[in-house]
Amino acid sequence: MNRIFATKAGSNVYRLRIPWRPLSNDAAPLLSSQNAGNPEKESEAKQYDIAIVGGGMVGLALACSLASRPLTRHLNVAIIDSNPALGRKHFIKKEDLPDPRVSTITPATISFFKDIGAWQFVEQHRHAYFDKMQVWDYTGLSYAKYNARDADKEVLGCVVENTVLLSSLLSRVQETDLPKKIYPSRLNSMSILPNSSSSEVDSTLSMTALFTHGRLAKLELEDGNSLYVKLVVGADGGKSRVRELAGFRTTGWNYSQNAIICTVEHDVENHCAWQRFLPSGPLALLPIGDKFSNIVWTMSPKESSEFKSITEDNFLEAVNRALDYGYGPHPTPSILGSSDLFSWLKGGISKSANDCFEIPPKVIKLASERMAFPLSLRHANDYASKRVALIGDAAHTVHPLAGQGVNLGFGDASTLSSVISEGIAVGADIGEVSLLKKYEADRKPANVMMMAVLDGFQKAYSVDFGPLNILRAAAFHGAHHISPLKKSIISYASGEMRLPLFA
Repeated sequence: MNRIFATKAGSNVYRLRIPWRPLSNDAAPLLSSQNAGNPEKESEAKQYDIAIVGGGMVGLALACSLASRPLTRHLNVAIIDSNPALGRKHFIKKEDLPDPRVSTITPATISFFKDIGAWQFVEQHRHAYFDKMQVWDYTGLSYAKYNARDADKEVLGCVVENTVLLSSLLSRVQETDLPKKIYPSRLNSMSILPNSSSSEVDSTLSMTALFTHGRLAKLELEDGNSLYVKLVVGADGGKSRVRELAGFRTTGWNYSQNAIICTVEHDVENHCAWQRFLPSGPLALLPIGDKFSNIVWTMSPKESSEFKSITEDNFLEAVNRALDYGYGPHPTPSILGSSDLFSWLKGGISKSANDCFEIPPKVIKLASERMAFPLSLRHANDYASKRVALIGDAAHTVHPLAGQGVNLGFGDASTLSSVISEGIAVGADIGEVSLLKKYEADRKPANVMMMAVLDGFQKAYSVDFGPLNILRAAAFHGAHHISPLKKSIISYASGEMRLPLFA
């Protein structure tokens, strides 16, 4: 099914051919005749090289990446987001309880943050590296345990609160010399005209004239501001306004699942990422430092409503049960090592006493509110068109079971800034579709493949069926004991984006 999904998604890359039309949310003319040639009206508008619509983690990461490159650090950038927190410098306090919204950052993303100068801030605040991970399911037939050393790595990842990541990126943006301005508003309309027949257009023309010749896009904000820009980047999430106005179609579906997230406390510090597949969906326990962990529990909407409203004691009891003997037994070495069920997998197996099954640390306290949100898979058929590019959740929304969503978005930001830099190096227009399609060609295959893998996991573990349970257990067994496969899986999950055994 993963192959079918990837093929269908890939076949849509160039299928969509939308005839030009005004990208506006009303029937008003794109260029009011009373504004044309009116210096007073035009002086009220502002011109930028790039408008980043969405000042979340991925949008700010793009701004930081642009600021870190010699050929893009001079670009004028507008950041459009109504979040009032963007107007403050450091909106996080060390003594605050952990935010329940966290991200699992891969080694590849950590390297990206170091490159753009944003990781130092993260290390000054609460975060948790983890060098081992244990995954098992409720049947008790098998499990897989991963250690960073299995792939010659120092860590498997780092769990960081989203507020820390956002503060880090915002602080870095404010420190850089990148010419930028934050507009605390929402995008109201976007207008893009076709290029004029003349291949050469005088760059000294007015903003209005350049817009008329198709060399600039025009944005109207809810606060009344008008912006003319060479490139609009949609970093505005799964319900992207830029994607809507640009007419990008999407492929995807809603899962009949919600995710409950919250912060919990232990009496010991947790250094491992735990994930158990339950009949209703996966439950993850992720370390975030200072004896705190984060819960991401996938379940039916009805169950999520119940678990969100039950008492704290009952919720903690349910979590501890789900991470221990609830729903089924612990996997045991005898089942894994001596059963004839898996004898055909014994060749090339590596064994270690440190790879024995462990019980997660007990949860003793709820340290945040419980939040619930619906899960879906959504993918834009195109990431780019003339003067428009999508990054992050605006381009792709994935299941959170492996914590890969934001890492894909950071990969988008890094690649797009690189493509823009390459375009400037050869004198290209940074808003031309031929340049932006290079970004799409780089990122789409990797994103589609990760989406297909995660969707396949979700579907494989959503069915309780005897023969399928045995096949899943065999897969766990191989992933746990076969060293080349284990190393390949760790490398892929770490952000190297190479499929296991097909590097």
